[in-house]
Amino acid sequence: MSRAPQRGFDRGERIGAAMLRELTQLLRRAKDPRLGEITLHEVRVSRDLAHAKVYFTCFPADEAGAEQQRLLNGTLAGFLRHELSRTARLRTVPQLHFVHDESVMRGERLSALIDEAVGQEADQPRTDSRITGDDDQRADEAADASANER
Repeated sequence: MSRAPQRGFDRGERIGAAMLRELTQLLRRAKDPRLGEITLHEVRVSRDLAHAKVYFTCFPADEAGAEQQRLLNGTLAGFLRHELSRTARLRTVPQLHFVHDESVMRGERLSALIDEAVGQEADQPRTDSRITGDDDQRADEAADASANER
């Protein structure tokens, strides 16, 4: 028996991508003011398709993440799962588990720190021999001195 050719990604990934598109549309249509501005990033579906982790960020990126996570994992998760069952062609729709993704905030903090460090470095005079090439000049002088001694 021959197996079907392997695709670029497995069934769980395809289902996750479809769920991400559908959940994004559902949240856009939801008029709940408590939600604020939420962006969904990824849906990871378990192998048995029983559970799905939905990674999201909220803007502005302050302490609202934990509050949004409680709201999404409460009754809203059941509502969204029910709405998914209407549109998804799955025997069972996975349980939704919303996870606040802090990688965007961490990236912004790191970027700000890098910008700050670069700004401080630009303000300081360049005395580092690696930057000015002083080491190369000293090495050439030492080589000339040792050649003259011979």
